[in-house]
Amino acid sequence: MAKQNSEIKFTQEELNSIKGFQQQYMEVQMGFGQAEITKSRLENQMENVDVFVGELRTKLVQIQEDEKTFITGVNEKYGDGSLDPETGVFTPTTGQPSPE
Repeated sequence: MAKQNSEIKFTQEELNSIKGFQQQYMEVQMGFGQAEITKSRLENQMENVDVFVGELRTKLVQIQEDEKTFITGVNEKYGDGSLDPETGVFTPTTGQPSPE
């Protein structure tokens, strides 16, 4: 055991260990900082994705409403039946008057 009040000098190996710990702490701190920046960027991207998804949902509802309006108009004009979208030929349901 060393005397009290006497100067003690650490060995180079001990100093290297201390410097190694300090370096490791710095690396971890930098890693935390980088992770937080990445996390923040990802959160911003997720917010942008959420906005985009909301816009798509609004557009989907509008398309569905437009389609419903179109089908109602076509049914009023031609009656019930089926349409072959490839040929454009409409076949009325049996018992329906054919369009004029």
